[in-house]
Amino acid sequence: MLRKLSHFILINTFFIASAVAVIAADGKGKGPAFTEAPENDQNFPLMGEFVGEISTDGDQKKSLGLQIRHIGHGEFEALSFLGGLPGQEGHESRPMRMIGRRSDDFVVLSGGPWAIFVEKEHCLLLDRTGQQVGKLARIHRVSPTLGAPAPETATVLFDGTNVDQFNNAQMSEGGLLMEGADIKPMFQDFNLHVEFRIPYMPQADGQSRGNSGLYLQSRYECQVLDSFGTEPVIDGLGALYRFKVPDLNMAFPPLVWQTYDVHFTAPRWSADGTKIRDARITSWINGVKVQDNVALKNKTGAGKQEEPTLLPIRIQNHGDPVRFRNIWVVDRGLASGEFPVHPTPEQLIATAKADEGTEEPDSAEVSTEEAKPEENADSAKEETTGENVSEEAKDEKPSA
Repeated sequence: MLRKLSHFILINTFFIASAVAVIAADGKGKGPAFTEAPENDQNFPLMGEFVGEISTDGDQKKSLGLQIRHIGHGEFEALSFLGGLPGQEGHESRPMRMIGRRSDDFVVLSGGPWAIFVEKEHCLLLDRTGQQVGKLARIHRVSPTLGAPAPETATVLFDGTNVDQFNNAQMSEGGLLMEGADIKPMFQDFNLHVEFRIPYMPQADGQSRGNSGLYLQSRYECQVLDSFGTEPVIDGLGALYRFKVPDLNMAFPPLVWQTYDVHFTAPRWSADGTKIRDARITSWINGVKVQDNVALKNKTGAGKQEEPTLLPIRIQNHGDPVRFRNIWVVDRGLASGEFPVHPTPEQLIATAKADEGTEEPDSAEVSTEEAKPEENADSAKEETTGENVSEEAKDEKPSA
């Protein structure tokens, strides 16, 4: 027992010493920030997501999801959800909050109708009589848009080979884009795909824990943050920073690759500089829609003021080592399609009727091309039916 206690004190002393070194270096008191899984850390392997069945009243079985995160020095917080984890079918959004502390190589959580014993690969749930009422298994979720290839119409911004498409950008030794970079090409309406990995910062909290962001047109921030195991907030992952809470907190644990997919439509302006239409954003975190065509009345947070001029997309540097990869964008203003557009005979007849009453136009008036009726009919099948955008040019958006 004394040996285990000494070992516990030694481990915590090591992390406290590391935190002091970082505090002395940056003065922010965030503690250590790990961009890779730390060695000899008994706390990190106990974080994560678990799912399984529990027995409720009347011995009925119900799915339960658990998210547990380390908050420093062997202390933990957790959220449990009836019906499964956020994003899973049957998920009930109202969570039960729990707290716990590590003992040797497991954590005991309390605060609900059960005690939960968390180990590396599973959790056991006991009721007040000591009877086991459930067992949860660890799961590792992967975003369905992770590794999404850039469409043919896309501009590849970062593929790990260089930072030519950025200003003020740096790559890590592992070929990842570091926080703090401006995208050189500027876009009006676009679809943006970004993959990101948040550091493990157990002693930090709130806005100090894995903070970055995607500043669209340098004005509208789609928040990046370590929000794993917390309830949705107005400045958490997936939020339109301090403007709108995400519909769901789809954050995965730190050091797991995650995805941000953003469908952005820029505001529109009149010739005198008056805004006539708000910017709009739809976004997905890890393949699940968290913002649905939200109108932005103005810039968010520390964004640049709204005006008709274009500004670059910025990847925010908030002082935390957030890493990025596989970044591409589809410029919806460059959608291809046949032009000029040739109306079909049916469309010409309808136009003629509208212009001249009910008189049938002569066959010579049907088309400006001297083509046979059969050729016109065949060509009509090949032409669009009033829209000048081809199938290939339709927006490519991830499924909700």
